Amino acid sequence: MSSSYVMLVVVFVVSYLVGNISPSTIIGKAKGIDIRKEGSGNPGTTNTLRVMGKQAALIVLLVDILKGTFMVLLWGHLLGEQAAMIACLAVFLGHVFPIAMKFQGGKGVATAFGALAALHPGLGFGCLGIVILAVIITRRVSPGSIAGAIAAPVLTWLMIPEFLPYCLIMAAIVIIRHRSNIQRMIRGEEPKISFKKK
Repeated sequence: MSSSYVMLVVVFVVSYLVGNISPSTIIGKAKGIDIRKEGSGNPGTTNTLRVMGKQAALIVLLVDILKGTFMVLLWGHLLGEQAAMIACLAVFLGHVFPIAMKFQGGKGVATAFGALAALHPGLGFGCLGIVILAVIITRRVSPGSIAGAIAAPVLTWLMIPEFLPYCLIMAAIVIIRHRSNIQRMIRGEEPKISFKKK
């Protein structure tokens, strides 16, 4: 195995492990709360908002975004675009399937945004715009996340087509991770987002 392949393996492993960092779990433990046993059980921003309030949710959102951004920028600067693309996928997978949490992580939307925005700002913020629009229209987070995931491969094909195989994997995982939300939406039971502190 050549040194370049070894470095790409290092990029994947390091980015995956950084993706394992779960701010919602850390904050929850500090408050005596197991976020995976409260609310929806998802260790992400929306459930943190419902269970622990706005301040905790903001911290979770920022950390989840920045870990994706940092990995992509770091490896892109050191090793180039291919490494950045691998880091984008790996940090996302680390968030969604963290070995530190028995592969039961978050849904990956915030980390995906941070990584995509670092890889190609037009792609990341284009997806974010679609997410925000869908959330405003539906007053629910999950339809926005799903809409962003559906739009991401299309925008990737238009802006950075060499990343499309990676993006398809990420988009499919986001949609699959929202399957319970989809079922609740079909039943009309998906809760609207609330900004009231609990």
